[in-house]
Amino acid sequence: MKTLLGIVSLVIGLSVSAQTTSEIYQTKEGAIKGYDAVAYFTQNKAVKGNKQFAVSYKGATWYFSTNENKEAFQKDPAKYAPQYGGYCAYGCSQGHKAKTEADAFTIADGKLYLNYNLDVQKLWSKDQQGFIKKANDNWSKIKNEKFEE
Repeated sequence: MKTLLGIVSLVIGLSVSAQTTSEIYQTKEGAIKGYDAVAYFTQNKAVKGNKQFAVSYKGATWYFSTNENKEAFQKDPAKYAPQYGGYCAYGCSQGHKAKTEADAFTIADGKLYLNYNLDVQKLWSKDQQGFIKKANDNWSKIKNEKFEE
């Protein structure tokens, strides 16, 4: 009986841990899947971060490819952190959280937006300003909702 109870507890624990209410999209690789948020601005591409250059921000661990990027983020994280915590900007415009792919990104008006994938990014680009307005309106309602990868 103890063994069965232990297994049930473990399964319930795993189910709960698979869901998160985090404001930041994070995986076991870190915030935004371990990609360097500053590199999107400085190199205009997705660059994997290095665990050597780690920062904690809003309950998540962020990784950077260089110490300079780490320091820039520390000085002004709001400038570099993706909008909607790194969840899919289009998904947020539709009223829900969705995971993102590192190479599906846009920088608009000095802000970083990530999307579910490149196909969704194309859809996003058709009415980016309209989707940003909708996502901004929705974010306060959904940012603390549970998200399951």
